[in-house]
Amino acid sequence: MKLLVKNARQVVAVCSQMQKFLKSQDIERQFVILENTTIAIDNSGVITHVGPYRDVISIIPEDQFEEVIDASGKCVIPGLVDGHTHAVWAGDRVHEFALKLKGASYMEIHQAGGGIGFTVDKTRAASEEELLELYLQRLGQMLKNGTTLVESKSGYGLDTETELKMLRVIEKAKSLQPIEISSTYCGAHSVPKGMSEINATKDVIDMQIPAVVDAINSGEIVVDSIDVFCEKGVFETETSKQILLAGKDTGMMINFHAEELNYIGGVEMGVELGATAISHLEEISDEGIRQMALSNAVAVILPTTAHILKLKHPPVKKMLEEGVIVALGTDFNPNAYCLSMLTVMNLACIMFRMSMEEALVAATLNAAASVGKSDMHGSIEVGKWGNLVLFDAPRWEHIIYQMNASELISHVVQKGHVVFEKIS
Repeated sequence: MKLLVKNARQVVAVCSQMQKFLKSQDIERQFVILENTTIAIDNSGVITHVGPYRDVISIIPEDQFEEVIDASGKCVIPGLVDGHTHAVWAGDRVHEFALKLKGASYMEIHQAGGGIGFTVDKTRAASEEELLELYLQRLGQMLKNGTTLVESKSGYGLDTETELKMLRVIEKAKSLQPIEISSTYCGAHSVPKGMSEINATKDVIDMQIPAVVDAINSGEIVVDSIDVFCEKGVFETETSKQILLAGKDTGMMINFHAEELNYIGGVEMGVELGATAISHLEEISDEGIRQMALSNAVAVILPTTAHILKLKHPPVKKMLEEGVIVALGTDFNPNAYCLSMLTVMNLACIMFRMSMEEALVAATLNAAASVGKSDMHGSIEVGKWGNLVLFDAPRWEHIIYQMNASELISHVVQKGHVVFEKIS
């Protein structure tokens, strides 16, 4: 056996019946907190036992474990899941932060050649090795903040060569650090300079996607999902639909941006196509909420972006009340420089009035559902990966309540391996 975590003060298992997600109305009845609990993880990284210490060691003696952590006085939650990131890029945009403080809007900066266009230029110019080094540094910071599964997009290439370069960087990083990565192709993140929306759509469908599929078929990369920035003045609903269908036809899940700055019916279109997840949703309609609730498409909410861009808050409370599956993500990118799902949970509670239970479910089980991985991630249950965050606190809620909660974390465990340990 690999690891024994014994006598934890509280273990937030999240659920206990291998649920793939939890809606708000389910959380009160199904959210699981265990007291004075021990967790056993086998050599394959899978949890085999969760229960009182005496019960566990009566089946597997303590001396059969390669490593034992005495978690007395500690709380344990599942490894956190970041449901939306843009983490492969070169060139920060701190100068744009100053412009925003003076009142410039996101689209004003974008139209003046900043925003995504600025990062595209820097990313195209960077070598694969430079991008990999930057990406690994960012993943390392995520790990220290308790993230064990992350969705990671391309999208700062906007041409075949650079999009493939970014996807190769994501693929290489999978074997060079502990966090599990779900890869998303996002070649339709913006309309490139000098192109029309129609021409950019044609390039994505006729050039980029076939090249991505060739790289997948050759074993060079694995890509799980396709994304598009479905937005007024970027990729409108019809062109977004064409791009998403082209990706879906190759076997990719649909996981895309919609209704961030304007309502254009992107959610309704995504539900029609069978989207796994839809992000942002600041401008979602009541009908969009109703359709997401019925379809079980996951709403990936991004508090940092709404906060930094001073956007209208997405109607999260209404989504929760009407039965939408709500997940969270950092939206880490040059415009929203946040690597911590701990910060995101805190913001979600303060900005959107989510309960702490709703926020934790959104940052674990439901975020895992948004990338199709909640069968093995997002809760502490027998048969799931042994991904854990251990922290020093009298109650589990402190990991959300405290604004600098990363200081509480003593251990991060990924598939039974201690991948971060605080030096005391």
